[in-house]
Amino acid sequence: MKRIFVNANILIDFLTQRKPFDVKAGIIFSLAEKGEISCGVSVLSIANTHYHLLKLVKPESAKELIRKFKLLLQVKPLNEKFIDLSLNNMDFRDFEDALQYYTALEYGYESILTRNLKDFKRSNLPVFTPSQLLEVLKK
Repeated sequence: MKRIFVNANILIDFLTQRKPFDVKAGIIFSLAEKGEISCGVSVLSIANTHYHLLKLVKPESAKELIRKFKLLLQVKPLNEKFIDLSLNNMDFRDFEDALQYYTALEYGYESILTRNLKDFKRSNLPVFTPSQLLEVLKK
């Protein structure tokens, strides 16, 4: 089973139904639901997704969406090691992206799923958009 680390933008696309990005994200999450792939996220991604959901729905609805959706995911914690690595890594311009990267590495994910490939151009892990990942999974 492929272990995919999912960046926050993919969660946000799916749960906020951001067109047209939600469709391919939905296909990927349906593969996770069937057990064909394993999807992990950081706790930071859950918090960011909740923030974006609050712009669209009431707080209790946002919590309920996340409560149900997280059943498909492995939610991974952050720690001080990831913060230190991210602060000292000049390959990532964005601190949050560095945190995501080190979380994926630490927990043994095989690749990163994001819409923003440029944010992870220095990654030692393969990085895919949803379209690219679906093509790879077909093979």
